[in-house]
Amino acid sequence: MTDERTGAPDNTAVRCALWRAMHVQIDPPPHVLEDEVGLRLVDPGDGWRDRPDMDPEATRGFRAAMVARARFIEDLVAVEADRGVDQYVLLGAGLDTFAQRRPETASRLHVFEVDRPGTQNFKRRRLAELGYGVPDRLHLVPVDFETSAGSRPERLAAAGFDHCRPAVVASTGVTMYLTKEATAATLRRLARLAPGSTLALTFLLPEHLVDERDRAGLRASEAGARASGTPFLSFYTPDEMLTLAREAGFKEAHHIPGASHAERYFTGRTDGLRPSTGEDVLLART
Repeated sequence: MTDERTGAPDNTAVRCALWRAMHVQIDPPPHVLEDEVGLRLVDPGDGWRDRPDMDPEATRGFRAAMVARARFIEDLVAVEADRGVDQYVLLGAGLDTFAQRRPETASRLHVFEVDRPGTQNFKRRRLAELGYGVPDRLHLVPVDFETSAGSRPERLAAAGFDHCRPAVVASTGVTMYLTKEATAATLRRLARLAPGSTLALTFLLPEHLVDERDRAGLRASEAGARASGTPFLSFYTPDEMLTLAREAGFKEAHHIPGASHAERYFTGRTDGLRPSTGEDVLLART
């Protein structure tokens, strides 16, 4: 968990940032996502690639999945920005670096990064130390997803979010840590966003729906999350997630299999790099 007193980011946010950097440093081009800014934010010191959770072979599928889902979201945001949507909300932003890496797109958006206070405190400090700062169009919004859900709209509004204008909302790698009731409540609130808004939300599949080759990795991830104090609480079948979205009030709801990222971003690679399966996407519109 995040240490709210020191402002340290949680282990999941750090791991994702380091895996994204590993993709650039050890996987041959073309790179699905080029992100070493997160590595600079974490500043893990020498030897970080010797960590057990950075093993180059054991983590191939996981790091490919991390960069694939980020690329999918950022491609979606670019399309919506071209349509004139100018608000982008990241729920559970962690150490995301879209605003620093994609300035040409970010300059057309108000980017709202929502996460726990400790992670936000750490990120604000590190952005200042690295010379990025927090520009006017980047808003760091501290919220606890389980205990502060009711105040989230007010926190966003206080940060400048306009509920009368459409937005792109992304939530990746979050739903497994929340109860199903908390996710359903979040979907109900998001379904009330202005018409023309888009939600991209990832969710973990039950083990029996995961490719057999990836099941051991899923079990290892679940055990690691439990050991670190952030256990996986919720898994969803695609039909279950689509039903939640429709019952919440979304006009459209589509299931995007995580496996489709392999065809979209990894076709033609000769190194065998492919994303692991097990995390799919809900794409919903108001």
